[in-house]
Amino acid sequence: MNLNHVFVCGNPALDFAATLRARRSTRFDMFVTPDRLNAWYLESGLVDTITPGDEDDVRAAVTVREAAYRLITDRRLGEEFDREALAVLNGAARELPVTPQLTRAGRHTDATPAQALATVARQTVELLSGPDVPLLKECGNPECTRVYIDRSRGMRRQWCGMESCGNKYKAAAYRARKKTAAAGTAS
Repeated sequence: MNLNHVFVCGNPALDFAATLRARRSTRFDMFVTPDRLNAWYLESGLVDTITPGDEDDVRAAVTVREAAYRLITDRRLGEEFDREALAVLNGAARELPVTPQLTRAGRHTDATPAQALATVARQTVELLSGPDVPLLKECGNPECTRVYIDRSRGMRRQWCGMESCGNKYKAAAYRARKKTAAAGTAS
């Protein structure tokens, strides 16, 4: 499994929720260590520097991530929010968020893992209460459980990303068609 963090969902809250990959089959968690969690915060552009985290930060992030995923799924399917997930997300959103600072070089953000997590929780609140809710779709690859914002013309996008899912799925479908066609001509 690829250990690189992927940002294809169109919103940091969705990318955060997608860090547990392949939820329906061979689950793969991207937040297995504090370093991997902090790498996500840095690579997402949420922070420029972050203090070292610990296992408690990982546990908190996984708890908020799972609550966020549940709420995103509830909203996407038009269902009532799960009360427990709502309490977890709102609790995290109440904490102190990341505070950007203006420097001579531009914007700079130092944070703790707890501040970064609070910021992601707030982004999730904004997403799920904002205008992009009707644009939420789940990836068309049956193995993928990423939810993304479909801003394509006519809302025709089928994949979270072409590199991560679309090309693989299309190539597999092509090979299956070729195999079927070859079997049909051999008869």
